[in-house]
Amino acid sequence: MDIYLESTQLHQKLGGKLEVCSKYEIKNQHDLSLVYTPGVAQACRDIAENEDRAYDLTIKGNTVAIVSDGSAVLGLGNIGPKGAIPVMEGKAMLFKEYGDINAFPICVETQNAFEIINLVKNIAPVFAGINLEDISAPRCFEIERALQDIGIPVFHDDQHGTAIVLLAGLINSTRLIGKKLTELKVVINGAGAAGTAIAEMLLCVGHDPSVCERVKQIIVCDSKGIISQSRPDIMTNRTKLRLARITNRQEITGTLATALEHADVFIGVSKGNILSPKMIKSMADKAIVFAMANPTPEIMPDIAREAGAFVVGTGRSDFPNQVNNVLAFPGIFRGAIDARAKVISSKMKLEAAYALADCVDSPTVDKILPSPLDKSVAPRIAQQVKEAYESDPSVQAL
Repeated sequence: MDIYLESTQLHQKLGGKLEVCSKYEIKNQHDLSLVYTPGVAQACRDIAENEDRAYDLTIKGNTVAIVSDGSAVLGLGNIGPKGAIPVMEGKAMLFKEYGDINAFPICVETQNAFEIINLVKNIAPVFAGINLEDISAPRCFEIERALQDIGIPVFHDDQHGTAIVLLAGLINSTRLIGKKLTELKVVINGAGAAGTAIAEMLLCVGHDPSVCERVKQIIVCDSKGIISQSRPDIMTNRTKLRLARITNRQEITGTLATALEHADVFIGVSKGNILSPKMIKSMADKAIVFAMANPTPEIMPDIAREAGAFVVGTGRSDFPNQVNNVLAFPGIFRGAIDARAKVISSKMKLEAAYALADCVDSPTVDKILPSPLDKSVAPRIAQQVKEAYESDPSVQAL
């Protein structure tokens, strides 16, 4: 049966993939008095006197809100909040399955950044963290930045989850090709949320340079070609102008094909079938190709390998080396919640990437990342993330 039809039939049968379950069975009047009136009043008083008690006495201590406006759903585009619900339900399932975190989809009927910011601030009391999901650029940057002071971690997974998993895969790939991160020329195709976050992470933007290995050169391309400060249209696009200022130091102009000449790494977070065998042949020896467009990669893995790519990763589960955010976000939020973190800092993200890379004991060309189904990954990442927060006085003081 076609996977899309089978999935739709499953959703129809289940009537949605989530339900609310009580942790305590009400069997008599005394039970009712404990969970509701009058007994519940004391829990309310305790929290009113000390708000931190909400972590111990309510769902706040282990619950995340998955907030989306449905404007940039992977592979589907701007399908709106109702269309996004099945994806957010699936995300909630992954939070529970891999991080033992309760999560709830909150799909909002607005694509106004100010309204989303306000909404998240107003629902924050119930949650230990906020996962922003499938919100289009550049609004996603503005929304995430504006929510870093609300007292709980706010994390845009399309940006940072992708960047963390990509970095982990790249770390293990460099071990195979015998090069250091600091020696690499990297080309990123796609200047949206994921492409921007990957560029910033590989350039150590916001990271401590003493512990972050900065790649030698990054060139970012969009649908019009190489992003540079000399492109007239870039000057009127604040997000891309910032990207132009931190990348392409040589001010190279031209197409994706131009950018890829002698490049060590291609990272695709754009659209399918834009990378040709000829382009890969122009890259450096033992080229690394991450073709992560979904459902159709920028180039199919077998064609990439035929053209000379040494390591190939995609966003798909039916090929080796799947770059899947489920490898990152459950462990990151688990660690942040366990630490009662107020933010997810750059250090926490970097530690998550290295912890994920270390989950593969002996990388091979077909295994630079663990399986997305490997449940041992999230606890290892969570421990590193928790320790990174607890060892950083600057973020604890926020």
